[in-house]
Amino acid sequence: MLNVVALQGRLARDPELRQTATGKSVATFTLACDRGRKDASGKSLTDWVPIIAWESRAEFAYKWLTKGQMVAVDGRLQSRTYQAKDGTSRTVLEVVAGSINFCGSKADNPGQTSTAPAGQPNVGAPAPAYNQGPGDDFALIEDEGDLPF
Repeated sequence: MLNVVALQGRLARDPELRQTATGKSVATFTLACDRGRKDASGKSLTDWVPIIAWESRAEFAYKWLTKGQMVAVDGRLQSRTYQAKDGTSRTVLEVVAGSINFCGSKADNPGQTSTAPAGQPNVGAPAPAYNQGPGDDFALIEDEGDLPF
């Protein structure tokens, strides 16, 4: 069976980071994905997709992603059921992130800006998480000239 989701959109809010009872990091955020068409009144149609990231991806999302930033997320679709405060049973669909990637230019992605003074290498800054998988550590870059984009 196949369960693969690929989305590109803008963060609707900053990621929230929490720890589970066993100490695992989990981040949640919402991705606003444009459907690419408009309704009868000319307003763009947007889907608001809840995203969950675990462990290293959660820490990456919390540290580097901000509201309004364009990102691509791929992962799997998950459904879960919970009991609402009013006693009714509710089902939620969400995407569990397998990878999170920056999209657009640096100007579009404030989390990617260099903290080094002009002309100085940005040693020790994490590189964008291209296809970051389970257990991957953040790569270190020597300077912005080494980035592939």
